[in-house]
Amino acid sequence: MEEIASNFIHDIIDADLRENPEIKVHTRFPPEPNGYLHIGSAKAILINYETAKKYGGPFNLRYDDTNPSKEDTEYVDAIYRDLTWLGAIPDGGIFYGSDYFEKCYEFAEKLIMDGKAYVCDLSAEEMKEYRGTLTEPGKESPYRNRSVEENLDLFRRMKAGEFPDGSRTLRAKIDMASPNINMRDPAIYRIVHTSHHRQGDKWCIYPLYDYAHPLQDALEGITYSLCSLEFENHRPLYEWVVDNVGVFENPPKQREFARLNVTNTVMSKRYLRYLVENDMVDGWDDPRLPTICGLRRRGYTPTAIFNFVRSAGVSKANSLVDVSMLEHAIREELNASAPRRIAIQHPIKVVVTNYPEDKVEYFDLPNNPQNPEAGTRALPFTRELYIDASDFAEVPPPKFFRMKPDGEVRLMGAYIVKCNEIVKDDEGNVTEIRCTADLESRNGNPVDGRKIKGTIHWLSATAAKPVTLMLYDRLFTIENVNAIPEGKTYNDYLNPASLTVVEGALVEPSLAEAEAGEKFQFVRDGYYCKDTKHENTFNRVVGLKDSFPSKKN
Repeated sequence: MEEIASNFIHDIIDADLRENPEIKVHTRFPPEPNGYLHIGSAKAILINYETAKKYGGPFNLRYDDTNPSKEDTEYVDAIYRDLTWLGAIPDGGIFYGSDYFEKCYEFAEKLIMDGKAYVCDLSAEEMKEYRGTLTEPGKESPYRNRSVEENLDLFRRMKAGEFPDGSRTLRAKIDMASPNINMRDPAIYRIVHTSHHRQGDKWCIYPLYDYAHPLQDALEGITYSLCSLEFENHRPLYEWVVDNVGVFENPPKQREFARLNVTNTVMSKRYLRYLVENDMVDGWDDPRLPTICGLRRRGYTPTAIFNFVRSAGVSKANSLVDVSMLEHAIREELNASAPRRIAIQHPIKVVVTNYPEDKVEYFDLPNNPQNPEAGTRALPFTRELYIDASDFAEVPPPKFFRMKPDGEVRLMGAYIVKCNEIVKDDEGNVTEIRCTADLESRNGNPVDGRKIKGTIHWLSATAAKPVTLMLYDRLFTIENVNAIPEGKTYNDYLNPASLTVVEGALVEPSLAEAEAGEKFQFVRDGYYCKDTKHENTFNRVVGLKDSFPSKKN
């Protein structure tokens, strides 16, 4: 395994190891199965996975399935599929937060018996009112001083299903005047009469994240709970829970890093679900989405995704990372590895009038000029060809070196041809271009040494295969979706040009046999991936260079 670069988290671990060399570094990735993983998840995965590998410790996958109303086995399966596709194999094991429900309940009773938790009858609205503000302390619940016996009785009756949803909670008894609002007697259990995707109807009370998560970490032997920065203010509660349960010799330590924010996209699972459920995109794996499965379908690779995350860096300072860095990562990888192929988005027929009608010859074109060992492939040349409409101009602009009336142009790897005649239909549309070829210029080299400035790609009309091209662009026109002006919504900034569908494009014959997921560079165009969902379709991964116009927010 290649050397893993250090970051401030590793500096913390190194300092801990100097004090206690016996620490066994053990990390985990704990997603809630209520949606699909996205590019932001990749940062959390990479940090936890590489930290474990650097120090020779295990890495766990644990599903945080403590909220049954939002979770589903669909998401469980998708998370595992994405995690393993990224190469972050959970060698420490696969766990479920729901597997610890019995222990969480047992520890909750212990907190009650120790006088550190109580059953509260305040409604959610009343609890919010009693909680106070950032500048004013909260008020104690009128139920805060119930006896241990009454609290135990009520909590057990909550578990038995005697009370309706929202009627009671179990709260930790900490400090209603704490400057940290998270420490003002937070709820740690709530009543939810909903079937659980694994536990069925066994439970009708469920532990809240801030209570369950530290206990799950501790029970699994996690030493470092590495999470994003929004949990920094929750760290005192994390430590309070493991300390006051009081049964762990080496409790885990929570440490936080800045989350990954990327320009021109959104990480909100709620909004991504809105796009999916309202058929505004082609499912969770729509290639415009920042989901891992969407990136995979578009043609991104695990290497490119992780290289992007590494280039964005690991720090405690929130920042907005330009999506062009992600595009650069895949462009760089595919430039070295992707076979070159020819595709024509908007075909115009070219007839080489001095070429025999029944003749077919083959020209060898390199599979990848960056890698001579990739060899060549033979492309058929016939009297009737297709070129792209963008490579022809009847009235050419200045310095237009492609096909034009009475002009010569090189057909890539083949002959030099001269445009002699243009054929149009009744509406004035060009339907055919008639040319003559310099048949002594095979492979594009004129024998008289004249200079030909333009080179265009082409396909044999009899061999070309029709396909659909999906040209994807950025999902939002606004760079920072977290700074949408007041009165506006995400929908106001959806990019109407985020998808262009090109029907009737043509590709060279070998692409008819391409496997789903195979990637290619379509010369002079961009990088493409054979779609895994729709037949005979290629998705544009990224253009040959960044062409997205800069827009002001």
